[in-house]
Amino acid sequence: MTIEIGGYRPGALADIVGLHARYYAKHWNFGLPFETKVGMELAEYLARHDDERDLFLAAYGEDGAVASVVVDASGGGPRGAHLRWFIVGEEMQGRGLGADLLGRALKFCDGRGYARIWLTTFAGLDAARSLYERHGFVLVEEAEVDQWSGGVREQTFERLIPARTDR
Repeated sequence: MTIEIGGYRPGALADIVGLHARYYAKHWNFGLPFETKVGMELAEYLARHDDERDLFLAAYGEDGAVASVVVDASGGGPRGAHLRWFIVGEEMQGRGLGADLLGRALKFCDGRGYARIWLTTFAGLDAARSLYERHGFVLVEEAEVDQWSGGVREQTFERLIPARTDR
């Protein structure tokens, strides 16, 4: 399958919400509250997206988006740039697509001098955690908060911009 990586295309919102909804329903029993929250927040992000500060990347196959990653610097708040909606469809996992997308997102952040990049996830997503840690993220917070009612322990990871040695 030929994959193209690019910005928003018509249908990307629905594709990405669908990727999340199907994966998390199948593996974590998340339902309608999760799907509607992802849909509402992603739609809100796309409506205020700023090309200079934010990044929307999706990997597109012949039938639409099969993976995505977003850098939400405009809405990241005082914690810094928020890495969001990072997912690779199950049929595309294990091919290096996630590492490619995450690398592109971090290059975007580093190019803009974002001192801190953060993300939220939950315990048990071991492949994703390994990928985050290989890219310099560290676990900074873990809580028993379970907004999805799936019996998960939420986690926050962050990555500080690498220190410059040429000063």
